[in-house]
Amino acid sequence: MTDMSTRPASPTLDEVAVLAGVSRATVSRVINDSPRVSPEAREAVQAAVAELRYVPNRMARSLVTRRTDTIALVLNEPNTQVFSDPFFASIVRGLSATLADTDLNLVLLTARDEREQEKVGRYARQGHVDGVILMSLHSQDPLPDILAVAGVPLVLCGRPFDGREVAYVDADNSGGAVVATEHLLGTGRRRIATVTGPLDMIAGVDRYAGWRQALTAAGVEPDPALVAEGDFTEAGGRRAMEELLARAPDLDGVFVASDPMAAGALRALRAAGRRVPEDVAVVGFDDAAVAETTDPPLTTVAQPLADMTPLLTELLMRQIDGVAGPAESRICQTHLVRRASA
Repeated sequence: MTDMSTRPASPTLDEVAVLAGVSRATVSRVINDSPRVSPEAREAVQAAVAELRYVPNRMARSLVTRRTDTIALVLNEPNTQVFSDPFFASIVRGLSATLADTDLNLVLLTARDEREQEKVGRYARQGHVDGVILMSLHSQDPLPDILAVAGVPLVLCGRPFDGREVAYVDADNSGGAVVATEHLLGTGRRRIATVTGPLDMIAGVDRYAGWRQALTAAGVEPDPALVAEGDFTEAGGRRAMEELLARAPDLDGVFVASDPMAAGALRALRAAGRRVPEDVAVVGFDDAAVAETTDPPLTTVAQPLADMTPLLTELLMRQIDGVAGPAESRICQTHLVRRASA
């Protein structure tokens, strides 16, 4: 059995200070990246840390800095959708990659209803995380207000539904929908339907608005019979497409507000005997992996996720570091990816 009394003790902050020839406070400032240290003292402390192989006590450090080095990604959707939706998965992967070379940790939390949102709010208020990135916000969700009242740094992935002053990063959803609908118009389609996203979510609202804007600009009156609301799932897209075909069998194009829904719409069209794109042209939104594997491959609007995920982290860290106000925002541009469906 190993004698614990013979095991060498970990070097202490005082031992680092003695070896570096500086005060204990100076060592603490260097370890906590304070600018109030001369270059010579910083170099001496860093050399002593390396020689002694000193490892800072993170719990003690957090008491000084009031940091946990942890940020939370909160998703307001059922777990089944969180793990099946390619957009959510892409954001999680992108944030993980952005944080890989930092000391920051990412925790994933789901908040499916008001009770769970209040629970997440308590968790953040109690200091378990330095800040929150909030995704998939619905119009009546209380969590933004809970975090704002508590002063927790917050960035939304998506424009706020009610226009409140809060930091956010979003894709140009309405502009992307305009481009998608203009593409359908450019192929000669005139009875252009849309499968919207949930209309209590800003992405659903903005993509629906872009469809209306493009039709109106082309002199085509948006027809309510050509609108069906989906839920961003493949099954929801199939149901909405079946609804549209029953209501407007003469439709010749459809803009679908997400690629999973567009995959479902393609299944419904095939089951109804409609050829794509000969009878009905289809454009999706996301440029998710499924867009390349549908039959036919899906023309879609690409989300700029490679731009969005670093910006989410950047805006949050600017708040945490106290160098920015709570209402910075960024809108990232989308673009059309042409494939065989339209």
